Formats: sequence, C-alpha cells, structure tokens
Amino acid sequence: MPIVSPSLLAANFADLKSDIAMINRSEAEWLHLDVMDGVFVPNISFGFPVLEAVAKLCEKKLDVHLMIVEPEKFIKQVKALGAYMMNVHYEACPHLHRVIQQIHEAGMKAGVTLNPHTPVCVLEDIIQDVDMVLLMTVNPGFGGQKFIEHSIEKVKALRALIERTKSNALIEVDGGVNGETGKRLVEAGTDVLVAGSYVFKADNPEEKIIELKSLS
Repeated sequence: MPIVSPSLLAANFADLKSDIAMINRSEAEWLHLDVMDGVFVPNISFGFPVLEAVAKLCEKKLDVHLMIVEPEKFIKQVKALGAYMMNVHYEACPHLHRVIQQIHEAGMKAGVTLNPHTPVCVLEDIIQDVDMVLLMTVNPGFGGQKFIEHSIEKVKALRALIERTKSNALIEVDGGVNGETGKRLVEAGTDVLVAGSYVFKADNPEEKIIELKSLS
C-alpha cells in the first residue's frame, strides 16, 4: 500500500484553508510542497510565508520539495516548518553528500530528486545515505503535464539499485500520477505517490486519495 502525498501546487490558492482541512480529514499520510524559484525551474510557486501558514494548519507530515538553486541555504527554514522530509535536486547540488549530511544534522529525512533526463546510476555513491529518491515523471516546473512513459523502467532500475546496495531509501514519484499510472508505478516498485490535479481537481478528493492508497 503506497504512501500518498497530495501536491499543494494543485490546490485552490484562494481557499487553502479548506483544502488543507480536507487533507487533514483524508487518509493521505503526507502533504507535498513544491517550492520553485523561477531559476532552477521555469516557474515560481510559493515561499516561506505561505509555507509557514500551511505548516500551522496541516496535521500531516510535510514533504518539502525544493526545486531551487542552492537549496542548502534554506535547511534551517525548512526545519523550522517542522518538515519531515527535505528533498533537493541532484542537478542543483554539486556537493550533494554534504547537503544530505546537513539535512540529517538538522533532524530531517533527506531526499534526492532526479529530473527525467538524469539516470538513476548517478545515485550509486549516495543511495545508502538518503532516505528517499523522488523521480520526476514530468519535467519540473508546471502541474498537469503528461506522464513520461519511460518512468516505469526508471522506477524498476532504481528499485534494483536499492536492493543491490541494501539501501533503505523509499521511491517517490511526481508527475502525471492517476489511478492508471499510479497502479503501474506501484507495481514497478514505487513507495510514495505524489498526486496534484488528480486529487485536488476531483469532485471528491478524499475518494481519489483512498483509490491511490489501495493500489498494489
């Protein structure tokens, strides 16, 4: 049974309080927060004032995904939110091992994200140090994109790497997740499903969360 982490990026920003209340009532374990800077990705989402307001209302674990340059500058601020997981991009961290250490020293779980073009083999020397790997199954920066089909094979390759190295890392996927792609991703070895539009744009978001959680 996968962990479900609805992405706040697809929520109603004019009524975030209601959407967060829905997440609190739901069976979702985490809330996924995409922070974009308009530099690393071609869009801007929300900053720490919004994150602080969300953190005060949300009763679920905060899964913070920094799509930004120099994410290590914000470790203390992410920790201050009470975040459970801080996720940084491999492509944004030339000194990735050091950043992972700093996240752990701050008392958070450390995740590493790979863009669609980045092969899982680059994690060979870091996989035993991370708590989770997030595979982007669309190009980061915008919600509502079409699922990249090759992602299924990429999940399988990552699962093989994790098993071969005896790592405890979870596999998370983000992008184009719905009932159909979610089932295939879980079958391939995914542990955590991030879903934005599929949950927040639904007539009954809580039912969609239950549907995703039931995939096996």
